[in-house]
Amino acid sequence: MILFLFEGVILGLSAGISPGPLLTVVISQTLRHGVKEGIRVALAPLVTDLPIVILSTFALSRLENFRPLLGLISLVGGLFLFYLAYGSFQTRRFDGGVRDSKPQSLSKGIVVNVLSPHPYLFWISVGAPIVAKVWTDSPMAAILFVLVFYACLVGSKIGLAILAGESRPLLLGRAYGHIMRVLGFLLLIFAFLLFRDGIKLLGLLRS
Repeated sequence: MILFLFEGVILGLSAGISPGPLLTVVISQTLRHGVKEGIRVALAPLVTDLPIVILSTFALSRLENFRPLLGLISLVGGLFLFYLAYGSFQTRRFDGGVRDSKPQSLSKGIVVNVLSPHPYLFWISVGAPIVAKVWTDSPMAAILFVLVFYACLVGSKIGLAILAGESRPLLLGRAYGHIMRVLGFLLLIFAFLLFRDGIKLLGLLRS
């Protein structure tokens, strides 16, 4: 059991700190609206991933039929990231009154996570096979693996949101606008990657 829990820790931390659309939105919302909003984005997997885990596990036996759906999800996700990137490019300077707006951070995090194929692909290729294997020997170990994985995944993103929030007072003025544009470029890159994945999953482009 200890080995599987350690595996959950490593996989969770790796997923949590790896560059990706959700982490970019965590940092972006933290800089624009404060640590609290960044943490809300980081909590998105706890809302979205239960059906993703169930759907991905079910799809293991029907992977070929599942690929077109993943492709469509990727394309829609790319469009949404373009929208978020546009918002980042429109931000020029830090506005102390931005907290009065409605950041809708949790909603944004949920949409980004649901429209990204990465959680699905992780559970299809890595997570679900591990859980299925462990479940045959110890259902409790399988449950603990999932809990440890998400504790590390969400916890690491919350930690990065706090780090970004601590540096936020240093980002007043022009530096803030530059950072938001960098985040916008990152979102554009991830959008293109999602489009590429979507086209491949739909069979329109050879790997």
